[in-house]
Amino acid sequence: MLQPPSAHITPFLTSKLKSAMMLSKATITMPTPDLETISPLESHVGYWLRYVSNHVSHSFARKLEAEGVTVAEWAVLRELYRMGETAPHILAKNMGMTRGAISKLIERLVAKDYVDRANDLKDRRYQHIELTPVGQALVPYLAREADKNDAEFFGHLSEADKAALIDLLKEIAVRRTGRTIPSE
Repeated sequence: MLQPPSAHITPFLTSKLKSAMMLSKATITMPTPDLETISPLESHVGYWLRYVSNHVSHSFARKLEAEGVTVAEWAVLRELYRMGETAPHILAKNMGMTRGAISKLIERLVAKDYVDRANDLKDRRYQHIELTPVGQALVPYLAREADKNDAEFFGHLSEADKAALIDLLKEIAVRRTGRTIPSE
């Protein structure tokens, strides 16, 4: 028997608990755990994807932090390196981000002198962005750091296994989002 829910349980959760089990002012009667019918956490692919992703991302974030760049900023820098001069809304669309999110990232990158922003000469409502020479020089260095990070986590896999893993993840992404995956 458990004690009554404490004040930190939200009203929404409390109402769900009430509908799922018998709730009295004194105790909550919980069903006996049935470990045979509840799948183990480790049996879920999503668990392992998140687990690996968290470790890969955290390691890369630490490497980038030493250079004063976030993972999100790195992604924008890398995409601008590929695209060249472009409009923020096109960059946002290519990256699957909102205009607001890309705008904030661009602001930070302009402040760091990695990106230049200029109004369109024909229509001042529009802007163009591109890497500065400093940003242009930084991207290959950061790309090598990304490659090293990948090698630390996935270097033990054969090229065929890495390609198969990437293909599977792309397939899942396309099925869930309905969007095609950009390729370089």
